[in-house]
Amino acid sequence: MLNLLSILAGIVALVIVIPSTIPFLGWGNWFALPVVVIGIGLGAMSSSNGGRNFCLIVFAIAVIRLMLGGGFI
Repeated sequence: MLNLLSILAGIVALVIVIPSTIPFLGWGNWFALPVVVIGIGLGAMSSSNGGRNFCLIVFAIAVIRLMLGGGFI
């Protein structure tokens, strides 16, 4: 059950992260990061690793985009 919640949190964050890759919308990643961290925590408590790994990938995409934009662009 925790793995399913982790995957759902990852999907919600991914829906926020995808439009945030457009220039001048990078600030949206700041809204996605707390959701992803919650998903990573739920996935870590789960017996399966699928949800956690998905959230880690979404987290990496959001952080790389933030680094490329200087944190807010």
